[in-house]
Amino acid sequence: MSPEGLAVQTDAPDATTGQSLTRRSRRAADVPTLVERAREGDARSVARLISLVEDASPALREVAAALAPHTGRAQVLGLTGSPGVGKSTTTTALVRALRAVGKRVGVLAVDPSSPFSGGALLGDRVRMQDHAGDSGVYIRSMASRGHLGGLSWATPQALRVLDAAGCDVVLVETVGVGQSELEIASLADTTLVLVAPGMGDGIQAAKAGILEVADVFVVNKADRDGADTTVRDLRYMLSLGGRHSEAGHWRPPIVKTVASRDTDNGMDQVLEKIEAHRQWLESSGEAHRRRSERAAREIEAIALASLRERMGDVHGSAALGTLADRVVAGKSDPFRAADELLDQL
Repeated sequence: MSPEGLAVQTDAPDATTGQSLTRRSRRAADVPTLVERAREGDARSVARLISLVEDASPALREVAAALAPHTGRAQVLGLTGSPGVGKSTTTTALVRALRAVGKRVGVLAVDPSSPFSGGALLGDRVRMQDHAGDSGVYIRSMASRGHLGGLSWATPQALRVLDAAGCDVVLVETVGVGQSELEIASLADTTLVLVAPGMGDGIQAAKAGILEVADVFVVNKADRDGADTTVRDLRYMLSLGGRHSEAGHWRPPIVKTVASRDTDNGMDQVLEKIEAHRQWLESSGEAHRRRSERAAREIEAIALASLRERMGDVHGSAALGTLADRVVAGKSDPFRAADELLDQL
């Protein structure tokens, strides 16, 4: 059964038991029931599933297995760009435009964590209050928790939750930390790179390699002086070459927007370019290739995380100490010792 829609909700008591679903599920996560309720549009169940993912719950593998048959349908849009270009405002405007054409929308807004307290402001939830009461929108702010690359490590699995819960489109907004946020390109079907006049983004784009990851350029705040110059700079840099200039490859369009406006803000044109890119992905076979690569990276990341856990178990162990002594004595070398350690794992 497809969900009737998702919205941000408070933790209300369960109608049957009178007990808070969140408190009850913290004690014992009933994963099949959570997945079933999430697919029926229960926002609290969606929130609980994402929390299990973020907390690396012991039930995480069960969650992934339960979600797998219901995923692969949502279109994933990534938004990235330097701080101050208006990513959150653009996300809000995009949600409004998508809702106007009847799409169910999920938003994963990743905010930077404090290096001191580990907490995050999660300000995107505050900025997107216009959609908080919309039953067709689910908004989730996630802390990066120190993960480099502009995303939270839990983002791929959180995407699966929203996909399984019936979202037609999932928007992923990165933290906006500058040149290290290019990880979004490996996660999204279509990556929107936002730039703004007067911020030096022309030079920054060339330095950061943004030209290589953008599927659509959005020149936001186009009512400012210098917008046409920014468009011209981007077109010039695109003309210099790169993978987009190869025969048969997608050439990123450039769209001017004023996301802060309620009307005539350019979002219709952005949606047109996103749809054109989706059609190109399907017709060229690039969609399957990207999703296959995404799955391969996810598998690799999980395997490496598991290996790190096992390595933590052998740190300071007798086996490692013995191998270290053999290397010091010249009876072995570090590479052979590492191979032997891996064999023992």
